[in-house]
Amino acid sequence: QVQLVESGGGLVQAGDSLRLSCATSGSIVRFNAMGWYRQAPGKQRELVATILISGTTNYADSVKGRFTISRDNAKNTVYLQMNSLKPEDTAVYYCNAVRNVMGTSLNYWGQGTQVTVSS
Repeated sequence: QVQLVESGGGLVQAGDSLRLSCATSGSIVRFNAMGWYRQAPGKQRELVATILISGTTNYADSVKGRFTISRDNAKNTVYLQMNSLKPEDTAVYYCNAVRNVMGTSLNYWGQGTQVTVSS
């Protein structure tokens, strides 16, 4: 069974930085892609950043230049470095992993970690 465990959220002020971590059970290289999504109160869950097994990354326009996604295969962990945080970054952040098996994409989610940015 796949488990994703996020950590690193918290309450910070605008302009501060946070680093989120997502630790996976077992080898991270099983997953074709991993990513971070977020959901603010009253809003739909949205993509923040993804990283493919190749290392290719993709970011939402709202976080480009401020957030960096990375992975450490030896530690089976994906990170989201968040700099220059803004109040609008406040949300629950979820880790996602995708594994393609025989043409089917299997999605796995963590339990989420709260990030609150005060102005």
